[in-house]
Parts: sequence; structure tokens; C-alpha cells
Amino acid sequence: MTVPPHLLDEAADWLMRLHSGGMTAAEHADLERWRQTSPEHARAWGRAEQLMGKLGGLPAALAMPTLGRAERRTPPARRTAIARLAALLAVGPAAWLGWELAQHQGWTADLRTAQGEQRSLTLADGSHLLLDAGAAVDVMFDSYQRLLYLRKGAISLQTAPDPGGTHRPLLVETALGRLRALGTRFTVRLADDAQSLLLAVTEGAVEVTPRSAMLPVAVVAAGRQIVLTGQGVGPQQPVASQAQAWVHGMLMADAMPLAEVCAQLARYRPGVLRCAPEVAQRKVSGAYPLGDTDQALSMLAETYALQVSRRWGGYWVMVEARQ
Repeated sequence: MTVPPHLLDEAADWLMRLHSGGMTAAEHADLERWRQTSPEHARAWGRAEQLMGKLGGLPAALAMPTLGRAERRTPPARRTAIARLAALLAVGPAAWLGWELAQHQGWTADLRTAQGEQRSLTLADGSHLLLDAGAAVDVMFDSYQRLLYLRKGAISLQTAPDPGGTHRPLLVETALGRLRALGTRFTVRLADDAQSLLLAVTEGAVEVTPRSAMLPVAVVAAGRQIVLTGQGVGPQQPVASQAQAWVHGMLMADAMPLAEVCAQLARYRPGVLRCAPEVAQRKVSGAYPLGDTDQALSMLAETYALQVSRRWGGYWVMVEARQ
């Protein structure tokens, strides 16, 4: 049966409020009264529960705007998220799963880079953002916050003071937790499996709030880096220059296995780059340009007696022992 669009909007709003975990007993009672108002209300809420079951919980890309829920007025980012969720409630399970796949791949992100592409831009507040190859980011600036949602890949962010003196916080949200910039320059890399992220702070400091409210908040100062997982914030370590070299368009290797070097270079070129098993563990050191991976491969071949075989017009590349 068709459910009126306005009831789907209301169900989406209730679903986001419920998922935020901040509802009071009175609000739970209000939800129950709303659900029992009519059979159509019950059907709208049934779709909401079905969506939660299909997706295993509210997707982070929609849950994120609930951060501003306590404000008297609904922030634009939250209104947009409610509209997206209501649209999902109006369609079938196959469309829901297709949308979730698009979120994971970053196909619908506000900002995204393809394999082999980096992108540098200035945000509306004057902050400078660099997206590494294969990154996907949503940008949600409103009256209450300056928020970036990192769906995949890596970014480097140099923050600017909030124009107009409104002091809106600048946040980077991920599926693992929230990063709050404290006048800073930092990089964030989300692992390919989205189970961990690496935060490296080079100026100022960053406050790290894990997704679970049961885990402690940490402040990471300049010159330090941490790994955030579902178990919380790992120990602080000195920033590894190798991990930051991509910001300057370079790959820095220090006794790095050749297989890892090839995997890193593969991010920055179209097609497929593979390393033959017999040379995969060979240790490699040096500085290699990410903007010209063919040159980087030539440097490897000359230095380490390797052979670079190309097929299909260079789309398929294999690094192997020189014959």
C-alpha cells in the first residue's frame, strides 16, 4: 500500500531521533502514540523498521546530521538527511541495498576523486582541502557546524578561522568517530575496509571522539599520530613522514616490501598494477613521484633489476624479476 509522503517524512525524523540514542522516556511515549495514530502511521513505521533490518542500522551518512538535533531549529544538513531517508522509505528493498552500495563506494559523495587522481580545493570558509586518490567526502556547512564526512580514502585539511566570528566547530566525521579541529593542519586516512583510520596532526591539535560513547575522548597534538578503531584510540606516536609524503606528491619507501610499494603506486594510476610473487618481499627504499607512476616504475626497474611488463596499452602492468 502507498504511504502518504508526509508520513514517510515524519517516520524518517523519528527514525533518526531514535537512532541518535538521545531520546527520553517521554519521547519514546510520543513515538508510540504517533505510531498508533492510524493504520497509515503504523505502515510508515513498519517501513522504517524494515529499512533498519535490511541495512543493519541507520547508515552513517544519514546518522551523522543527528549531531545537531538538540538545536531549536532543524539544521539544513539534517533536513537534507531526513528527505533522503524518507525517499528510501518510499522505495523497495532492492533500491535500499543499491543506495547503501553507492554510499560505501562514494559514488554519490559531494566531492570524490578517481583512481590516479588528487584534487585540491578551498572550502567556503577558506579551509584548504586535499583529496587523495580514490577519496569521497560529503560537505555539510550550516549555521551550527562546518562538517566533512569522510566516506573513503584520505584527506589533508588545513583549517581556517570561521568567517564572521561565529566560531562554528570544524568536524571530520567518519564511521569510526568524530574529529574536531582545534586550529590545525592534519591528515586522515580511512583504511580500505573502513575498520581503522590514521590521524596525523602536523599543526595545532585534534580532538578525537570515538563512535561509542563508552570509549574515552583523546586530544592529539602537533607532531603526533594515532590509529582509531572500533575499540577506541590507539597510543600516540610521532608522525611518520612516510605516511605524509602523499601530501607532497611522493611515495617514501624505507626498506618497504616491493608488494606494498606497488600497492601504493596502484592508487595513483588507472588500470591494474601487480607485483610478481617472487619479488614481492624484496625490500625497496627511495622517493618515487606519485604524479608520474611510469617514471616511478622505471626508477624501481633500474635500481632493483626488475622488469616492468605492460599489456593492453599499459592498462595491465606486472613488476617481476628481470629475465
